[in-house]
Amino acid sequence: MHTMLEKSKAFSGFAVNDIAKARQFYGETLGLQVKEDEGMLAIHLGSGATVLAYPKPNHTPATFTILNFPVSDVEQTVRALREHGVRFEIYREGPYKTDEQGIHRGKGDPTVAWFTDPAGNILSVVEGTGPT
Repeated sequence: MHTMLEKSKAFSGFAVNDIAKARQFYGETLGLQVKEDEGMLAIHLGSGATVLAYPKPNHTPATFTILNFPVSDVEQTVRALREHGVRFEIYREGPYKTDEQGIHRGKGDPTVAWFTDPAGNILSVVEGTGPT
């Protein structure tokens, strides 16, 4: 079954409470290419996709991971991001406990570490190549 949307260049978006802080974090701290246009940010990802960050003054961060960055070495990436001021989440409870570095190494699970953007949105670096 074919739909009218199968060839649409779909994109995802998420809210932030401060576009200037988001631009600095995604552009300078994470090193992504960002472009501000009409008060919104286009964040260009290494996959070729673009994600939209839009302002929402009464923003409430999502309680789930909104953006995953596949990397070949989570430990090395965590070290590098820490040097740029990124703080990783430490989870002591629940199914995805982390070590003191904020890295989860579960049986059968990918190695992953979670951190937040200035608006409190949850992001991750995860070992592997991501979905294909």
